[in-house]
Amino acid sequence: MRLILLGPPGAGKGTQAAVLSEELKIPHISTGDIFRANIKGGTPLGLLARSYIDSGKLVPDDVTVDIVGSRLKDDDCKNGFIMDGFPRTIPQAQLFDKMLDERNTAIDAVINITADDSVIIKRLSGRRMCPCGKIYHMESNPPKTEGICDVCGSRLYIRDDDKEETIRERLRTYHQQTSPLVDYYQKKGLLLDFDGTKPKEVTTREILESLKNLTKRV
Repeated sequence: MRLILLGPPGAGKGTQAAVLSEELKIPHISTGDIFRANIKGGTPLGLLARSYIDSGKLVPDDVTVDIVGSRLKDDDCKNGFIMDGFPRTIPQAQLFDKMLDERNTAIDAVINITADDSVIIKRLSGRRMCPCGKIYHMESNPPKTEGICDVCGSRLYIRDDDKEETIRERLRTYHQQTSPLVDYYQKKGLLLDFDGTKPKEVTTREILESLKNLTKRV
C-alpha cells in the first residue's frame, strides 16, 4: 500500500509509522532521513539541496519531490511505502500526485491522526530527558524524585523542542502550511481520520482495520 501520514507534531505519527511499517512490510520514509542520506552521500540531488540549505533558503518543492521520487525507486518500495513528513504543502502534494501519475501509480490512503492543540502541548511539554537516554513524562511516567533520573541520578532537562513556546510555534506552522492538506485529500476521497489521543494500540488496530476494509473494496 502507498500511504501518507498526516497530523500535528506530537499526535503520534512516528509511533504509528513504525508499527504500520512492521505490520504491512513496507518502509517508513521520513523526508528528513532522505535529505540527510542524499547530502551525506554527495548525490547530485543532495548537493543541490545542500546549496539551498547552506545559503539559508528553503529547498524548492520540485527538488524535494525529485529527492522523494529517487527514494521511491528503491526495491523496498515496490510493494508500497508510508510517507511521513511529506508532502507539507498543497504545491508539494500536487507535484507528488503528478510524479506518481507519470509512474502509473497513486496514493491508496492518507492516514490523518488528530489531537487538539491543548492535548499536544500537555503531552510534549511534560516530557523530561536524561543525558543517559531515559525519557520521563511528568504525568504518565514521572521520576521517583522530581527532576532526578531514577537510573543514573542525573538532573533531568527539557528539550528545546518540548518547551511550550516552541510547541505552540510548531503547531502554528502546521496549521498554516500543512493542515490544508486535510481538505485536499478529503476532496480526493483518500482521507482516513483517527483519534491520536486514544491508547496507541487502539489507534493502530483501528488503522489496520480501516486499511483491511479498504483493500476489500478495491
